[in-house]
Amino acid sequence: MTLEVLYQDEFIVAVNKPHGLLVHKTKISEEKDLFALQVLRDQLGKYLYPIHRLDRKTSGILLFAFDTESAKAFQETLQAESTSKQYVAIVRGYFPEKTNVDYALTNDKGKTQEAQTNFECLSQTEIELPNGKFNTSRYSLIKCFPKTGRMHQIRKHLNHLRYPIIGDRPHGCNKQNKILLAKFGLTEMMLHSRRLEFIHPFNKEHVCIEADFNSSFCKMAQDLNFALLNY
Repeated sequence: MTLEVLYQDEFIVAVNKPHGLLVHKTKISEEKDLFALQVLRDQLGKYLYPIHRLDRKTSGILLFAFDTESAKAFQETLQAESTSKQYVAIVRGYFPEKTNVDYALTNDKGKTQEAQTNFECLSQTEIELPNGKFNTSRYSLIKCFPKTGRMHQIRKHLNHLRYPIIGDRPHGCNKQNKILLAKFGLTEMMLHSRRLEFIHPFNKEHVCIEADFNSSFCKMAQDLNFALLNY
């Protein structure tokens, strides 16, 4: 496996992480699992330090640092108000034009933390796909802007709004996932880290990193009649 490098300087490297790849070894990992940290270390021939995490099921922009000082500086940068993180997701239902969620979440250690995410609807579609008592199914393509960085934040907030991400387990709709699996072969979660903008902590320049949608996201968008060209 070779990871697509999106940005690199003397301090950090950004890659486009595919669906299903863990960032580093965790309690849920197995002996056979590959990790982005290991793959990129071997690819670049340099030791790396994770700056942040993406869920295994989430694709898109992932940052690593080349030393601990840079890792700490960029971790602080990602929390700055001037930093913008944009994700794109496909969700069940007709999503509102814009909405903001301020809903506290409980992490895997039982700690409750404040969490805020802003959402914007890009496009809506309705296709001839029976769903319970309905003859059609509705979906939305949306942008997600997390203001805090809690575990599974976007996934949990969308489930809270009752617009779950298609392909999400366990925070999604299993009934809907089964329908999409049978019709389109959907096995992956449709959440992608699309764009990251920040002020570089060392050279103070504005940096904008973008990650193209992977083939499975593009296929699902096409199957549901969404156009990704402008997003």
